[in-house]
Amino acid sequence: MTKLSVNINKIATLRNARGGDTPDVILAAKNIEAYGANGITVHPRPDERHITYNDVRNLKAVLKTEFNIEGNPTEQKFIDLVLEVKPQQVTLVPDTQGQLTSDHGWDTIKNKNYLSEIILLFKKNNIRTSIFVDADLKMIEGAKDIGTDRIELYTESYARLFYTEKQNVIQPFINAAKLAQNLGIGVNAGHDLNLENLKYFKQHVPNLLEVSIGHALISDALYLGLENTVQMYLRQLK
Repeated sequence: MTKLSVNINKIATLRNARGGDTPDVILAAKNIEAYGANGITVHPRPDERHITYNDVRNLKAVLKTEFNIEGNPTEQKFIDLVLEVKPQQVTLVPDTQGQLTSDHGWDTIKNKNYLSEIILLFKKNNIRTSIFVDADLKMIEGAKDIGTDRIELYTESYARLFYTEKQNVIQPFINAAKLAQNLGIGVNAGHDLNLENLKYFKQHVPNLLEVSIGHALISDALYLGLENTVQMYLRQLK
């Protein structure tokens, strides 16, 4: 079964809008685990506008499932945090300062030397590595050369075109996942996946190990309740 890792950034965004501890990010993460999720994802950004660095430390102390930390490793502060916390997985994302949300994958050819070096550092510390990539076969081949354990397929284009041309838009992701498997690379996916498009993606993309979902899941929870929403997403992955 494909694992569901819930990104809790949006819970922290709501908390930070008023300050204080409401909603309680740590309690929410523990509840999400109890409701059946297979992991928790956070994406601390340099301005700490949602998840803070202290949140990451506090989460590590209480989580019982897989902890996945996303971020741009060009920030030394991020590297130091990952090496301190030692999550089960680190996902490297090529965000820029102040970026609203992730909007592209790595150029694994242009950034080969840098990514190889930083991935080796994390792997020496027994942290599984994943890198954010587009469904581009050249970038997948480049991912093999830099030594990453996994890739995370950036699924914005799939989600955007799902309602009008899902049979066409899914094909690059199928091809990318097949190539990754042939190269010995694990496949994760994430960005704009939701209750309407997740099942189709899961059914067609082979060897999908994990999806990371935040914005849609937390938004659905406002209407459907958090426990029910987590269960509904898990059912889409069966």
